[in-house]
Amino acid sequence: MERIDINVSPRYAQIPTFMRLPHDPAPRGRDVVVIGAPYDGGTSYRPGARFGPRAIRNESGLIHGMGIDRGPGTFDLISCVDAGDIDLTPFNMHIAMDTAERRLTELLADNAAFLMLGGDHSLTLAALRAVSREHGPLAVLHLDAHSDTNPAFYGGEYHHGTPFRHAIEEKLVDPHRMVQIGIRGHNPKPDSLDYARGHGVRIVTSDEFADLGSKATARLVRDIVGDAPVYVSVDVDVVDPAFAPGTGTPAPGGPTSREVLALLRGVGDLRPVGFDVMEVSPLYDHGGITSILATEIGAELLYQYARARHHAEKQAPDDARGPAQDQAQDHARDHVDERTSS
Repeated sequence: MERIDINVSPRYAQIPTFMRLPHDPAPRGRDVVVIGAPYDGGTSYRPGARFGPRAIRNESGLIHGMGIDRGPGTFDLISCVDAGDIDLTPFNMHIAMDTAERRLTELLADNAAFLMLGGDHSLTLAALRAVSREHGPLAVLHLDAHSDTNPAFYGGEYHHGTPFRHAIEEKLVDPHRMVQIGIRGHNPKPDSLDYARGHGVRIVTSDEFADLGSKATARLVRDIVGDAPVYVSVDVDVVDPAFAPGTGTPAPGGPTSREVLALLRGVGDLRPVGFDVMEVSPLYDHGGITSILATEIGAELLYQYARARHHAEKQAPDDARGPAQDQAQDHARDHVDERTSS
């Protein structure tokens, strides 16, 4: 299976998959599988994120697999498919969480990593459960306006403000190797960040990120994460709503899309093992700009995974390499442009 050729089929034609990747509902031997999580049963204010994966895929036809001044394209370097969506009940958050965890665990049994498109942020807990089963306690790079380490409320155990609290309590992550970037806005209590900070999480508020800049923040992330397997979770509300209005809990005063993308270019210097892009709610979007940004973030994460894989394979013996790639991919890896590194 190959990506749809844009020289043959216009980008607005055919059934939309992420970046026009092949659709394979039962992938095996892939480097990264794109999977949708259409669910908003954990949303506390404005619903609609259940439509996020479809909107992201629709807009992703705009994006090619080759970035400017980067050398080879992403899909010359790694093998990716779109596996479709997880079928998630909208009626019961416990069933939805179990279903997502089971499906993501199945994907990781036969493939190296996944990129999950959301969907509200509650399902990141399912992803962390699945990935930690493969890699042990994880480092986390979490971009968000909110810490998402709140306790349950309204009787809901798995709402979108809880996933990282559960992850810390379940020991899925190492909080001392966890960085949360872009945190800002209003909280229900003055001590809302005490739980995360008290467990060793490094919080970089939106104001601190503005003072540090993307490159210095990327260096801070490298120092904290080190060589641990890292899960990267991006809530689109990390970006100022001027750039990403289509989300459930927008918070003014955030970084620009350019600053967030610049920060993510450092992910290839880490050891990423899983990704998500969450909280796209197209009902509140204008001209699809939030979905377009989510697509760009997803494309960046795939490329950075390719960079990280390239570095790992250069240091590993031939028999320790990941899913088999053809000679063209091997040749392309040798020409990865390091100018994307922060």
